[in-house]
Amino acid sequence: MNTTIRRLSIFCLFMFLVLMVNVTWIQGLQAPAILEDPLNKRQFAEQISAPRGPIQAGGENIAYSENIAEEGRSPRYQRIYEGGQIYTPIVGSFRNFGASGIEAVTDDLLNGSDDRLAVRNFRDMITGRDPEGAQVQLTLVPEVQQAGYDAFAGLGGRNGAAVALDPKTGAILGAISYPSYDPTPVVDINNPGDSTAAYVQLENDPNKPLLNRALNERYPPGSTFKVVTAAAVIENLDATPDSTIAAPDLLEFPSGPPLPNAMGSCNGGQPDTLAHSIQISCNTSFANWAMEVGGQALSDQATAFGFNPEEQLTVPLSVVDSYAPAEQDTSILGRAGIGQSNVESTPLQMAMVAAGVANGGEVMRPYVVDSVRDSDLSVITQTSPETHSQAVSARTADMLTEMMVLVTTPPEGGGTNAAIPGIEVAGKTGTAENGTDKTHNWFIGFAPADDPQIAVAVVVEFGGGSGNELAAPVAKALMEAVVL
Repeated sequence: MNTTIRRLSIFCLFMFLVLMVNVTWIQGLQAPAILEDPLNKRQFAEQISAPRGPIQAGGENIAYSENIAEEGRSPRYQRIYEGGQIYTPIVGSFRNFGASGIEAVTDDLLNGSDDRLAVRNFRDMITGRDPEGAQVQLTLVPEVQQAGYDAFAGLGGRNGAAVALDPKTGAILGAISYPSYDPTPVVDINNPGDSTAAYVQLENDPNKPLLNRALNERYPPGSTFKVVTAAAVIENLDATPDSTIAAPDLLEFPSGPPLPNAMGSCNGGQPDTLAHSIQISCNTSFANWAMEVGGQALSDQATAFGFNPEEQLTVPLSVVDSYAPAEQDTSILGRAGIGQSNVESTPLQMAMVAAGVANGGEVMRPYVVDSVRDSDLSVITQTSPETHSQAVSARTADMLTEMMVLVTTPPEGGGTNAAIPGIEVAGKTGTAENGTDKTHNWFIGFAPADDPQIAVAVVVEFGGGSGNELAAPVAKALMEAVVL
């Protein structure tokens, strides 16, 4: 009997110790993680009891907190978003079960808990002033965002993305992902069940409105990549716009199907100049140029523009990597030279290519947060432009610009729909195969060509047309929002 009691006592003691260890683990070691868990409703209740700082673009609030509590009750701050769907791919949303976009990556600053606000918070506690988060000021230009969104809305339901950069600084002037979503229904704090259901519906939408296509989707860049190939040829083979190479109507490879020219004959089947091949987007000549310069040199040139990064780029939103591997097989390399094969790029990366050419060969690091200011407008952080890489020499950039201007120049230019009357525009179209019967359609470029103020990249998913037909008008709208 005593043995049974002793065993039962030992078992109870063991269970008691397990319970104590579990409580210690949860309340001690796991406390920070539980506190920060976005599914912690208590945490969300605390967060909406104080105003988050605003997010601004063009000096105006595009996201801010508004007290919706009845008079005499404890404050409850609802997040308000101006502009509907236009800014959501970058700004994101602050919900009762998580956050996205700038709302997520600058959360500590917006809710006031960042260590850099400690002095301010202590002062507010002493003076009894209500706490408030910092202001996050973005580089986005409202006119650019609106122009890009409206242009996509006019494409008859086609999806896609566009990025506009200031080539001299790297500031992101516009980042459009279409379709987007209006965050208002998913941030309703009065009806959390409805807001969750609205978000689940967005997650299940086959058009992927939650996906930021501008930063987080890769596409074959098609003929826009010919700018990179041309840069490699000039830098490594001492070529010029007048240099020629064979441009047959049909190019045979050691393996795989032959490569045709989408626009027919480039130069009557005769060798074509680099400049004319850019102007009319000749496939066979550029495939030959790629095989001539070699897979490693072509990949290295792409890397200089930002492809194949050693570390993931952040703006501060994360950006998926773009790839242009060093091909050894000439059949694959030839197609890589025209932006097919294993070449994949985000719209941001192709905007960096255009911006690098526009900026004399110097690629600036892209960024979307201009500054963060305290509630009294004192500066907490200020982004300073910095060089990402020197992709090509100024001489090469000048030659690339000269050839890209031909693309928007009638009658032979392949991208005349991006031309702006009275302003010289440099550009390059692209029509990229993707394994379906509908191509992706691209345009990259900058304006004015002699004093660039904006560089752009536009992709229309499965547009089934040409870059000039579908992407160039979107690019024109973006550029006009800045230069006119």
